[in-house]
Amino acid sequence: MTQSRTHIQEARAGRRAVAGTAAGAMLIAGTLVGLGTGAAEADPRYPDKTPTSIGYGGAVSSVDPEASKVGLDVLKRGGNATDAAVATAAALGVTEPYSAGLGGGGYFVHYDASSGEVETIDGRETAPMAMPNDAFIDQSTGEPFNFTPELVTSGVSVGVPGTPATWESALEQWGTYSLAKALKPASKLASRGFVVDETFRQQTLDNQERFEAYTTTPKLFLPGGDAPDVGSVFKNPALAKTYRMLGRTGMEAFYTGPIADEIADLVQNPPKSPTTDLPVPAGYMETSDLADYEALIQDPTHISYRGYDVYGMAPSSSGGSTVGESLNILEGYDVGSMDDGAALHHYLEASALSFADRGAYLGDSAYVDVPLDDLLSDEFAAERACTIDEQTAAEKPVAPGDVDNYDGECNATDRSGSLDEDTENRSTTNLTVADRWGNVVEYTLTIEQTGGSGMLVPGRGFLLNNELTDFSTVYEPGDPNRIAGGKRPRSSMAPTLVLQEGQPFLALGTPGGSTIITTVSQMIFNRIDRSMTLPEAIAAPRASQRNTPEVTAEPEFIDRYGALLAPFGHDLAASGDQFTSAAEIGAATAIEFGPNGLLTAVSEPTRRGGGSALVVHPTQILPMPKGGVDTGVTKDSKAEHR
Repeated sequence: MTQSRTHIQEARAGRRAVAGTAAGAMLIAGTLVGLGTGAAEADPRYPDKTPTSIGYGGAVSSVDPEASKVGLDVLKRGGNATDAAVATAAALGVTEPYSAGLGGGGYFVHYDASSGEVETIDGRETAPMAMPNDAFIDQSTGEPFNFTPELVTSGVSVGVPGTPATWESALEQWGTYSLAKALKPASKLASRGFVVDETFRQQTLDNQERFEAYTTTPKLFLPGGDAPDVGSVFKNPALAKTYRMLGRTGMEAFYTGPIADEIADLVQNPPKSPTTDLPVPAGYMETSDLADYEALIQDPTHISYRGYDVYGMAPSSSGGSTVGESLNILEGYDVGSMDDGAALHHYLEASALSFADRGAYLGDSAYVDVPLDDLLSDEFAAERACTIDEQTAAEKPVAPGDVDNYDGECNATDRSGSLDEDTENRSTTNLTVADRWGNVVEYTLTIEQTGGSGMLVPGRGFLLNNELTDFSTVYEPGDPNRIAGGKRPRSSMAPTLVLQEGQPFLALGTPGGSTIITTVSQMIFNRIDRSMTLPEAIAAPRASQRNTPEVTAEPEFIDRYGALLAPFGHDLAASGDQFTSAAEIGAATAIEFGPNGLLTAVSEPTRRGGGSALVVHPTQILPMPKGGVDTGVTKDSKAEHR
């Protein structure tokens, strides 16, 4: 089932009255205290990060403390999970402008406590209708543009933004707040500013060449020719004004009003600096592309994994199908009884197999016949699992499975594999929200590259995405992810909900480009199969096998598990000029749902500088997880949120 935002207009009056349901009754008990404001709000800014909080009454987890605080305040004032998710996302557009904002897109997963239904919004960007198949070819040379920094810094890479339509659709479908009310806290945050940390300054410096390719962007992000200093206050009054305008007029002002005109003009005529050496190629977007954009309400993917129901994003994302297939393959083995080396070997091999099928079959289902039921079937997974050698890693790349000919039995195959081109950037952000009635939102949003296209919309305060670089840059016959006008590029974003007997058990997601899929899979694997607590599952070192000869792994993973995986033949080290050990993989957020409405809200303890997970009424101190990684819970953390 898929429907556009034009089909979801309905009265708000009867919406989300779930306090009388079983789930609502279970969670409402946690809201008897802690709903008022407290000492933490005396300081108008909120820079302190709390990676783990445990308690009742609702929770918000994101990478940023200011954004999480915005969402928490919405919950305290009676807003539901959707209201808080939109408000948090808008705040991330202020504090994480290089990862998210009005100029990007994303995927929104919602659990309705009153009905037990999981639905999703595909808010992925679309290619302009006039965009040709060879748009990434430099017509002056006949050769493809260099991916970075040339192609990512351009008008040709900008897709029609889907984030504004996602917020509007989510509020219309499931929220209780008006758009104006949901955007108001972020508008105030943009006006008063936030404290610059080392991550923000470094990301700005990393993008200095790209930002300076335009005449407009440096005025906001490089005042005086330098990135904002750590400890200074960064304000964005133009974005505050934009949020206020959209709150008054609705998102039609974005898609058919003056903002649409400005975006189309910028894409076609990038404000290129006369001093830059970058080509900054122009794009093809028309105002009609923005006017025609729809955020799609659609059914999730669904698999059963060891008694749990796992829901994720269907195409245009490859996240739900690839996470689902990987888990289905893994389910054929009793990895919980294996030692770490054997268990991780099976996790890595299952990931490689699912990525082989991702590359062969996944694309925008409006343009490509995606065999989703086959990819998520237990029989197909069983046949794919037959190729896993218990003792030896397969030579990569492995071949995709045959979705037209499988029976769940182990049959020999002579199909050949090919590498799945990976140009998807890792700068995205994720948030997780639960309210006191039991509604849950998992939301991943992005502008693609750190800093997107680098192109600031003058007077509006937000950057435009470069999401179209997620299309295959060079077309191969049969490629389901080739460029086409109106098409949504394949994504790896994988916001995921895990239910147990119809009730939420886990909600989780992460940024990280194509490593999103492996990170989500590994966190579920850690929590369910390796019996880690949720903070342990998130803090644990990560590795990502995406059907490549080498395994991309964090240094701590190599240190801890390299010797255990060496007998299986997994290469976790550098190979030639390609260094495959990533410093960090992902920046996850999650909530676990315990008995009697107990919530464990978790964000990263250290990756990307650590995140902020807050609950309405904190009650517990969580012990330090195995391995000595600090979860961020201290004796003082409870008082911060009272």
